[in-house]
Amino acid sequence: MFISSAYAQTATASSTESTLISLLPLVLMFVVLYFIMIRPQMKKQKEHKAMIDALAKGDEVVIGGGVVGRVAKLGETFVHIEVSNNVELQVQRAAVIQVLPKGTFK
Repeated sequence: MFISSAYAQTATASSTESTLISLLPLVLMFVVLYFIMIRPQMKKQKEHKAMIDALAKGDEVVIGGGVVGRVAKLGETFVHIEVSNNVELQVQRAAVIQVLPKGTFK
């Protein structure tokens, strides 16, 4: 009585075109995110890994908590950082944030 009958519409060729056009913004957003966020982060990770691999005894470094010290011993996964006379901290290699120029730490 109050409800009218609903009939299915036939599919046309324009429906596939509209589907592709509706996916285009999503694909464009992914491409933009890749070049703005993902790619620079991967580059920064490579640079950090190269810096950690190049650590040598005597290098002056900053570790994760902002502590400045000199590399006393190197191991496979850990680094001993001398922060004062006879005071060493053992930290993971990944905790080293930055290698400072020689003469920064006295």
